[in-house]
Amino acid sequence: MTFNFDTPYTSSRLPLFARNVVSTSHPLAAQAGLRMMLKGGNAVDAAIAAAATLTLTEPVSNGLGSDAFCILWDGQQLHGLNASGRAPQSWTPEYFKGKYGQDVASPPKRGFDSVTVPGAVSSWVAMSQRFGKLPFADLLEPAIDIAERGYLLPVVVQQKWAAATPELQSLPGFAQSFLPWGRAPEVGELFQFKAAARGLRAIAETQGQALYGGQIAEAIARFSAQHGGSLTVQDFAAYRPEWVTPIAQNYRGYTLHEIPPNGQGIAALIALGILDHFDVAGLPVDGVDSQHLQIEAMKLAFADVYRYVADPGSMEVTPAQMLDPAYLASRAKLIKMQQAQNFGAGNPVKGGTIYLTAADENGMMVSFIQSNYMGFGSGCVEPEFGISLQNRGHGFAVQAGGLNPANQVAPGKRPFHTIIPAFLTQNGQPVMSYGVMGANMQPQGHMQTLVRMLDYKQNPQAACDAPRWRYNEGFSINVESHMNANTVQQLAARGHQMDVINDSYQDFGAGQFIWRMGDPKVQGYVAASDARRDGQAVGF
Repeated sequence: MTFNFDTPYTSSRLPLFARNVVSTSHPLAAQAGLRMMLKGGNAVDAAIAAAATLTLTEPVSNGLGSDAFCILWDGQQLHGLNASGRAPQSWTPEYFKGKYGQDVASPPKRGFDSVTVPGAVSSWVAMSQRFGKLPFADLLEPAIDIAERGYLLPVVVQQKWAAATPELQSLPGFAQSFLPWGRAPEVGELFQFKAAARGLRAIAETQGQALYGGQIAEAIARFSAQHGGSLTVQDFAAYRPEWVTPIAQNYRGYTLHEIPPNGQGIAALIALGILDHFDVAGLPVDGVDSQHLQIEAMKLAFADVYRYVADPGSMEVTPAQMLDPAYLASRAKLIKMQQAQNFGAGNPVKGGTIYLTAADENGMMVSFIQSNYMGFGSGCVEPEFGISLQNRGHGFAVQAGGLNPANQVAPGKRPFHTIIPAFLTQNGQPVMSYGVMGANMQPQGHMQTLVRMLDYKQNPQAACDAPRWRYNEGFSINVESHMNANTVQQLAARGHQMDVINDSYQDFGAGQFIWRMGDPKVQGYVAASDARRDGQAVGF
């Protein structure tokens, strides 16, 4: 690939070129990962150190009670890891109907009845044991130091912290952990989280066992019981992450890989499979035809994803059926270039997150994502060990039937999940580890940035800086305020309901990208970090 390295969009960032790279949404996390490489570690060691640090420096997005997914190239082949949480054994439709009424549609948005068993820490351990070089305890040292000594709050994180406070301040453990002085910290104020330092030390000393059946699990179970939850030590002890084979879609001579369901990564693959039937590169990059085509392809993808994707054992169709070339060709024929449409699901049988990436000079590349969901997650924070717990259980359905019957809550089941890492290969060889954070923005961001790189030869930083749109539902589209005004007007004329948004963090996600330029020992990589967050790409 020969990129255009012009800077066509306003940005505070330039591409980074190096042989060893870490790109994350907070500089201290990126530097924590780089420290591991300088210590003799590899990209997996760097990713774990960065992930642990981000639980502290970006608690508005993730914590020690997060879920996680990973796709990594070990130097020879691609591996996928699903560390999403499973429902407690007590969770049945009757459990929620008894507590919240017979007509309740889903588990609550906040509180302990939104918390599934968190998987992020298990992913760190699994990755370290299988692919890491350094002792596991070494990887958590930067995070422990930051938790103990504190750090000065950056701009974007502070804005989201303050915005979340009114809703979450009364939830168990939240104020004690995240509202020092009875309020959210201000920009530049020192935030310390000594409880999380205790949690991290216990995790480091026990290779994660303290959380999965040990003293941290016991503390969470007690805290849950005190506040009406039903998580047990046995729920934690039974949890295991799962190594999986990524699913894939070819596009323009490259192959995009995503984690298979229960996640929504397949949406990006479906959309690209639809776009492959059009000459996207022949359309102006920021013009109405290119943007309309991508929006409609994404809408078709979500129509099927929201209907069919769930825990794999419950799905009515397989990912292979959803990605069948003949089926995607039939879906592509539904697009009308001059008219926005509200698509329904097809029949394939017939036919608040952080993302980081790291790569080293030996060729190992890691695409990693972890999240609490909806910002701080459940709002529940176990106070002794500083475990800020996700709210992924809210993603289940309680009622039988509905849009996606396969996603009904059940003991030990995983809910429909939004967080997705991505990986690009060509002819079986690694090309790029990347991701774009932000709920249902993630597959949309995967598709939009990849189209810019593969169809329009924009370099990773330019593709990252470019204005984005976000499909919501029906005809509703959010667009960033710096999108071409004429394009916005023409999209509206085609029937899209356009809403121009100034808050890029909230609606349009943020990405990190590492593209392999050739032999890592010689040419190395080019990396990008999204200016929509406080992040940084660093390397040597």
